[in-house]
Amino acid sequence: MEARSERREGVLVFFINGRLDAFGAQQLDTWVKDALHDDDKELVIDMTGTNYLSSGGIRLFNSLSKEFKRRSGKFVLSSVGEYPMKVLEMAGFHSVFSIYPTTDEAVADLGKKRKNPSLFNEIFHKKIIGDGVTMTIEPGAKTAAPVLRVTGELEKVLHATITPADIRTKKFSEVTYSLGLGALGADAKDALPVLGEMITLHGSMVWLPTDGNSSPDFMTPADTSSGDLPVYTGYNITLDGPFSEYVTLDATDTNGVSIADIYRIIFTSARERIPSYKGVIAIALWGVISSFASSGIKRSPVAGSGLAPGESIMSPARSHEWIESDKGASYKGDTLVSFGVGIDLAGDRSSVPEEIISSIYYANPLNSGAGKEQYLHNHGVVFRNVPYDPLLDLNSQIKKIVTDGEFVDMRHLLDATRVRRAKIGIAYIQNIIREP
Repeated sequence: MEARSERREGVLVFFINGRLDAFGAQQLDTWVKDALHDDDKELVIDMTGTNYLSSGGIRLFNSLSKEFKRRSGKFVLSSVGEYPMKVLEMAGFHSVFSIYPTTDEAVADLGKKRKNPSLFNEIFHKKIIGDGVTMTIEPGAKTAAPVLRVTGELEKVLHATITPADIRTKKFSEVTYSLGLGALGADAKDALPVLGEMITLHGSMVWLPTDGNSSPDFMTPADTSSGDLPVYTGYNITLDGPFSEYVTLDATDTNGVSIADIYRIIFTSARERIPSYKGVIAIALWGVISSFASSGIKRSPVAGSGLAPGESIMSPARSHEWIESDKGASYKGDTLVSFGVGIDLAGDRSSVPEEIISSIYYANPLNSGAGKEQYLHNHGVVFRNVPYDPLLDLNSQIKKIVTDGEFVDMRHLLDATRVRRAKIGIAYIQNIIREP
């Protein structure tokens, strides 16, 4: 059996040729799973080249139909020949599956249904169109002013001078969103040599141990009532407070939109709309990856690591020893969950003094053009086989993803990382508190 796939107007279409028997169904199942992206909501199987269908093929169709129901989408067949149609009728499935005379008709009808307005689209109070994206904005909580809490000193990370006295603990139950440098272990002494990039998301902690294996670790405690495991950190930025707004973003460019451009658009909009805007934001993002550009610290930046006084792990002469990177097209179509902070330098900088900037941002040499209009610091986790649905609540869905999702990877995000659609929580930070 042979098959090829393409996307027509956002609909995944498979054209199959040959016998759709038990073996052919196994092949097609593998091909479809490999082609599916987490934001695919419609699948058309074009059966023009198929003159044989067995119960194995029907079982596959039934499985695909259930999968797209889980995605709140649609699975359909098109161009079904005489013999396969008789098999479907005999098995009683001709009325179970949606069947179209041609693929063009199937794609047109699916697109028409997808574009029907919903109540969800009517409740948003503002829509931004331009800069390669469409963004709809929903108000968030107004109960408290969001702040950032910073533990540890970023300068000690950058100059590899962290000592055991600098290690602090955070409990899983204390943090909803944070990023920084951390590790898990029996105690602080155990964690110190493997401190790496970390992110916490709704009670889950993901980190990249600096043990030479470049393989992230992940923990989600099922129950903290009988004891709360500590996270050991040498540096941490924590969001304290709710998101001020929620944004649903769709990129009009097929290559998606970069993290840098997402922040730039949010900054530009905030200067015009948000009276309390002070030039610093924190965001949590759930989206679908177009390309994944990342980096990670390879060695724990502890005192005695061999740097000369004042020398930085980010200096051009040393960064290759300390930082690994990937600027490729990894994880296209997979799910990204991230948390980060951004500083707007294009507006009024009086509200963003230098000591605040230096406490939450460092210049990563792998970010081209960094430091001109904005400073960004983001970590992200990759999951797979998580249907994207902007109708879902962001915080509830992130909690579900980190608890039940298929975990793939975690890294520091470079500004060039691109997503093609996303739901984003934005906190307009009102204060930054340095904790001892």
